[in-house]
Amino acid sequence: MNNTPSSNRIHITIFGKRNVGKSSLLNAIVGQDVSLVSSIKGTTTDPVNKAMELIPLGPVLFIDTAGLDDEGELGSLRVQRTLKVLAKTDFAIYVMGINDIDESAYKEAEKNFKKFHIPFMTVINKMDTVSKENLKNIREKYKDWQVISSTRGDNILQLKDELIKKIQADKKEIPIVGDLVPYNGKVVLVVPIDSEAPNGRLILPQVQLIRDCLDHGIKSYVVRDTELKSALSDLKDIDLVITDSQAFKKVNEIVPANIKLTSFSILLSRVKGDIDEFLKGINAIEKLRDNANILISESCTHNQSHEDIGRVKIPRGLNKYTGKKFNYDFKTGQDFPTDLGRYDLVIHCASCMFNRKAMSTRIEFCREKNVPITNYGMLLAYLSGILPRTIEIFKTFKGGY
Repeated sequence: MNNTPSSNRIHITIFGKRNVGKSSLLNAIVGQDVSLVSSIKGTTTDPVNKAMELIPLGPVLFIDTAGLDDEGELGSLRVQRTLKVLAKTDFAIYVMGINDIDESAYKEAEKNFKKFHIPFMTVINKMDTVSKENLKNIREKYKDWQVISSTRGDNILQLKDELIKKIQADKKEIPIVGDLVPYNGKVVLVVPIDSEAPNGRLILPQVQLIRDCLDHGIKSYVVRDTELKSALSDLKDIDLVITDSQAFKKVNEIVPANIKLTSFSILLSRVKGDIDEFLKGINAIEKLRDNANILISESCTHNQSHEDIGRVKIPRGLNKYTGKKFNYDFKTGQDFPTDLGRYDLVIHCASCMFNRKAMSTRIEFCREKNVPITNYGMLLAYLSGILPRTIEIFKTFKGGY
């Protein structure tokens, strides 16, 4: 569980004003001093992450944030950083101090949760600081809210139970390939080894796909592109070949037409994104004007090389295919621009380092600004002239795209 990547964890974020006990609540939930606790307002200045297993949900990531009422120039920056966390939050906990139940601030937070489609629960903390009579009145007025003491541990177990119940009711998991290939089916994973491949290990999408095959009783065979032809002759009744998008052209020539072919990136576009939206992005390519502005966005940061897919191969391939020259901007990690309206197209990586919520939020931002978005795998398949073949596996799926 401890090795589960953050992108595969449910992101649970704790929001609220300063000094309401957000950090002490996180410490109480995880059972250890993760966040610094102080009576001084504004102790938490940056989001604090804590990965853990929340039984029976499984791996989750708790995020403690700075107070939404922080003040001054630095305080304003902290609030902005806190609000950015909304984009990747699967479930929110909004905390209020029992002596400062600010309904106006609560309604503002509720508006943000609804804007980002985030289910949430409300917690009133510091129940140990009021009289029994006041506590009774508050319980009667706010019947659906959790009333706790994070420092004394009162009602923390009940809060965790309610948290689990609410998340389970909303939890929707999409397999990578488990609902596309039958039980006991066969898939061949093509993993080219070039200067971009990490030494001594597989990249995250490859590892995730192997695990998904194991979870669903699908037999997986991992080969390099250089051994693919002989591997196909060794095997019979192959249901699907999955390749790194950069090897599309070569792999397409090797794999017989009767065997379905796609890529890791395209499969992740369904799990982490929206295939229909990405296909719309592909359709926008033919309409791009000369000197159009294109944003290329990656979820992870790494050293670039002459073979870098985002900064080198995609721009070069797109320019060559269209016969036009475009203006490219490159963003990595959490750095995603708010002024999307100046772009004619967004090309995003497979987002293996993001949870589904973060990628869905970016797609929604693009949709609001009427900016088409697609992903690396679909674009490379399109440039190779084989996009229809690489999405055929989804057409036979009972749920469609």
